[in-house]
Amino acid sequence: MGGRVKSDKNRSDGGVRSLWLASNPSKRWGEAFFLLYTPFWLTLCLGIVVPYKLYESFTELEYLLLGLVSAVPSFLIPFVLVGKADSGRHLKDRYWLKAHLWIIIFSYVGNYFWTHYFFTVLGASYTFPSWRMNNVPHTTFLLTHTCFLFYHVISNMTLRRLRNSIADLPHSIRLATETAWILALSYFIAYLETIAISNFPYYDFVDRASMYKVGCLFYAIYFIVSFPMFLRVDEKISAPWDLPRVAVDALGAAMLVTIILDLWRIFLGPIIPVSESKQCVQPGLAWFHLPEST
Repeated sequence: MGGRVKSDKNRSDGGVRSLWLASNPSKRWGEAFFLLYTPFWLTLCLGIVVPYKLYESFTELEYLLLGLVSAVPSFLIPFVLVGKADSGRHLKDRYWLKAHLWIIIFSYVGNYFWTHYFFTVLGASYTFPSWRMNNVPHTTFLLTHTCFLFYHVISNMTLRRLRNSIADLPHSIRLATETAWILALSYFIAYLETIAISNFPYYDFVDRASMYKVGCLFYAIYFIVSFPMFLRVDEKISAPWDLPRVAVDALGAAMLVTIILDLWRIFLGPIIPVSESKQCVQPGLAWFHLPEST
């Protein structure tokens, strides 16, 4: 038969052909691990802490512990439970470590810098007790990491499936289809996260309706850039990435997002009225406030 094969089959390069999963065995194991790990932190945060309002008694310490308990096991477990695909690999060559490094850099930049665009452009604010860095709670650095790992694995799988489905189409149609999917998935993820945490009262917006409609598009910019770039890491078995390349790629993605967000700040401005002290049309960057003149 001349139709496309829908099930896995062996590849000549030693990998396994799949419509959804990576052909690289190490990457396949890493993506599977991150997917299986997701219910743990998701249940802890959105299935226990938020619905039972345990956060009402949390201090800075409890919030930090919540972030650590959610994120740290995703680093420790692969050290102990080494997958068969990674058993013969040096640590630096294992995909899960590369994925962690990419997301650590990207999510760190997102929290440290881009959160201030949420303050000045979207009218967001954190009001829960927390130890902070650059006025951003430490807890959000940790929880963002676990969230972004999950989002990017989902993106990898769906983009891979899409590419397999449209492989026989002309290049221009493939490019347009993939672009449309990245835009749609990015907005969906941004919207879904905003809805998912809406019951947590200490992450607030001046105008939540505007955040749902327009602010989610602003947030989606993160993923419009990162989803196609993250997919490239170790996607080809014949061209594995080393850790320096992973780091540089993540920094490049972060810089591109920063440029786009700041162009929004300059040319479109905030989606809601914000206080004069947070006006995003002021000179300089969103996180770099000029001293007031005397």
